Amino acid sequence: MRFEQTLQCAHLRQRYKRFLADVVWPDGSTTTCHCPNTGSMLGCAAPGSRIWLSQATNPRRKYAYTWELVEVASGALVGVHTGRTNSLIREAIDGGLLPELDAYNELRAEINVPQAPMRADFRLRDTTRQRAAFVEVKNVTAAVDDQGVAVFPDAVSDRGRRHLEVLTDLVQAEGYQAATVFCAQRGDVTRVEPADTIDPAYGRALRQAAAAGVELIGVGASVSPDGIAVDRRIPVRLP
Repeated sequence: MRFEQTLQCAHLRQRYKRFLADVVWPDGSTTTCHCPNTGSMLGCAAPGSRIWLSQATNPRRKYAYTWELVEVASGALVGVHTGRTNSLIREAIDGGLLPELDAYNELRAEINVPQAPMRADFRLRDTTRQRAAFVEVKNVTAAVDDQGVAVFPDAVSDRGRRHLEVLTDLVQAEGYQAATVFCAQRGDVTRVEPADTIDPAYGRALRQAAAAGVELIGVGASVSPDGIAVDRRIPVRLP
């Protein structure tokens, strides 16, 4: 995925109210931008960090700039725009990086799960054999050490836990294929683990889902101001 425009570099002053951040431009002027990430942004929102922003094409939008990337303490660039993650995974599916999901000839996004309060990020279907798979995508930005370990979630996620429970039921009770794909938008990550110290309930639900047959898939992406590309598989470990 290449950015449609040249991103503009600034420094982060502060992130606040979840969806807002104040930034400082190279000339010393400041502005408020949209922060498209609902998590805590653990390790990705330190004041003074270099960040990159895109500019909205709609002149009537309240905040003209959107936070896209951040340079973290290790020097790695991290994609913080969670709204781009599904597009990255769709590219990965189309490119054959997820062979677990190759047995389908139809892909639709944002599909209601039958008889469940959830919209799946993707539903894949084999129209000849009437088989289907439901896929949930998670954006991973938090890395907790220098060994390449990334964790999810970076804040308590009741919604994420409920989604795992729905996927578990789809496999056990309905016979569907189901998968959670963890997409680490940073090049220094070598594996993903549940953030048990942050959200132990999510960690338990993830282990229960894996035991029931929900597939846990990890991918990593290379990140630059030019674009983001899923380029490798990474293991999902359940210590």
